[in-house]
Amino acid sequence: MKTLQKMIRLRLIYLLAATLLVACSHAPENTSLTPVSLYSNATAIDARLSNWPYPYPVKEYKTLLQGQGVSMMYMDIPAVGKERGALVLFHGKNFSSDYWGAVIPGLTQAGYRVIAPDQIGFGKSSKPDVAYHFDELASNTKALLNSLHIQKVDVIANSMGGMLAIRFARLYPQTVAKLVLENPLGLEDYSKDIPPQQNDQLLKLEMAQTETSYRAFMHSYFPNWQPAYEQYVEVFTRVQKSPDYPVFAKASVRTYQMIAEQPVVNDLALLKMPVLLIIGQKDRTVFGRRFAPPEAVKSLGNFPELGKKAQKVIPNASLVPVEGVGHVPHVEVPQLFLESVIPFLNAGS
Repeated sequence: MKTLQKMIRLRLIYLLAATLLVACSHAPENTSLTPVSLYSNATAIDARLSNWPYPYPVKEYKTLLQGQGVSMMYMDIPAVGKERGALVLFHGKNFSSDYWGAVIPGLTQAGYRVIAPDQIGFGKSSKPDVAYHFDELASNTKALLNSLHIQKVDVIANSMGGMLAIRFARLYPQTVAKLVLENPLGLEDYSKDIPPQQNDQLLKLEMAQTETSYRAFMHSYFPNWQPAYEQYVEVFTRVQKSPDYPVFAKASVRTYQMIAEQPVVNDLALLKMPVLLIIGQKDRTVFGRRFAPPEAVKSLGNFPELGKKAQKVIPNASLVPVEGVGHVPHVEVPQLFLESVIPFLNAGS
């Protein structure tokens, strides 16, 4: 019932947004229209997303990051029927573990226990003001699995989560049986083309973000925008209304620097486990696009080509191109995603 109510609410929000866009497009040219917020009356959400619903119960794992006590929040969903194995899901930078909600039922029904954490700095987890490192996030994820007595996993990762998953697989090759990389960042070295950015300047840009600009940003991920995707704009906008939004923004800046400064492309050739690359063919995501020289942008973010190059470099890789889809296939085409992933996970088991 709650899911149905949420879908109805998102549909109404989408229709309102469409109405506003039509109104703006038919306004007289000399009329200045200020974008209307869809969430002006919505309650704020704190930096830990305390009152934002997740599709499954959320648990807490307490650990340390650079000497600070932190909480790593996660969902642990049991397999339906006999368990084939455990899966860990790594989310992207601008998402949290809840965006796996559409595919988790299919994965559990296929016999997999699903562990979906919010990495430290994201979602419902703590957001300490520290320099973030993929190796440390990987180490905390391994510690979480140890606490759950899970020694072997398959990994599915999207976007920035792909970079983390590559490092996780390199650090713990005996833990990772199979690796699914869904439109991962890190298939090219951004440090070669994106000029370094200072934290202060990045924070100013984060604090200047608006509902309208963030919605446009999200549209770049989803070439076929649907009403349900408005939820990603909603959660961000409502966090902005919170007095602790600066905490959220600082974490975003710090994790930006992690992606910029810690390339993983040279790790691809060292992956020993079977790897499945799922690549939405309309994806042209360029990390740090706004800072790149125009001539550099032209050669970056070509995911169809990046997927082919990665398949050649990774010793045991297969590639599934997904036509007409952008940066997050598991959200845009969840059934097709499952039809590609589950046979790969089941093979040889």
